[in-house]
Amino acid sequence: MKKHIYVYSPSSAVRDKAVIRRGVARLQALGHDVELDEAVFATHMRFAGDDETRVAAIHRAAASGADVAMITRGGYGLTRLLPAIRYKEVAKAIRKGTTFVGLSDFTAFQAAVLAKTGDVTWSGPSVGEDFGVEGEPDDIMQDCFEDLVSGQGEGTGWQLPASEAREKAFTAKGQLWGGNLAIMAALAGTPWMPKIKNGIFFLEDVGEHPYRIERMLTQLLYAGVLGRQKAILLGHFTGYKPFPNDKGFRLKTVVDWLRRQVKAPVFTNLPFGHVPTKVTLPVGAKVQLAVEGRDAFVVWGHRH
Repeated sequence: MKKHIYVYSPSSAVRDKAVIRRGVARLQALGHDVELDEAVFATHMRFAGDDETRVAAIHRAAASGADVAMITRGGYGLTRLLPAIRYKEVAKAIRKGTTFVGLSDFTAFQAAVLAKTGDVTWSGPSVGEDFGVEGEPDDIMQDCFEDLVSGQGEGTGWQLPASEAREKAFTAKGQLWGGNLAIMAALAGTPWMPKIKNGIFFLEDVGEHPYRIERMLTQLLYAGVLGRQKAILLGHFTGYKPFPNDKGFRLKTVVDWLRRQVKAPVFTNLPFGHVPTKVTLPVGAKVQLAVEGRDAFVVWGHRH
């Protein structure tokens, strides 16, 4: 099903244009019409253009009439832009059918849109990291993306570690929200942090040592965010190296600690994060979480 995909750069600069061109070619090979924003390869220090350039790119994406607005890459820079984004224009685009999709630094945009408009965006692949890889893109990632653009996706499922198997089934309904842990912690206490109660909160990160992960979770805990949720879903936390002085302190230590801090269940292994195999998740949508044994499902139903 041919869709119009608009590709833009709201965060860090693209340093390897070949990666993006490869990703665009893959999207075109899937049958889609891909349009590149005029500033997609702009650079200013570490950013994809200065702040004004990147805000303008977001507004062009919103005005493009595309079926999907997709980022080239994450990195850093979107939190600088949040006061300048015209959220009414973004909301209008979403309600007319544009799906905004991305991850990592894009979490800032997604949280702000949810806080300001209540509209749904999608956590999912970027053009470079996911479609621009050498070799073949991950099958599951690609299938989930195709479900997203066709409006056919109804939910996702995964297997929990054996240690998390539940004898008694667990179900919860609520708004699905979250994304990159560092961004969510940075937004706590700001106007761009959604005030979600009884939600299903998911988190991932890359390049953050477990003690830093714990510190950011502590920020969200003390800000009252974690205690208001019905369930917490942890995706993948990758790209860090243990320190000699950890002496047994590891990611499992952090997860065990988190479980002692909140009443809501904490489930791990959600296939999302800076990993090849990632599902697409509707940020702000009402979903149902169901866990039985080691099988976990998040279901949202058809969008159309």
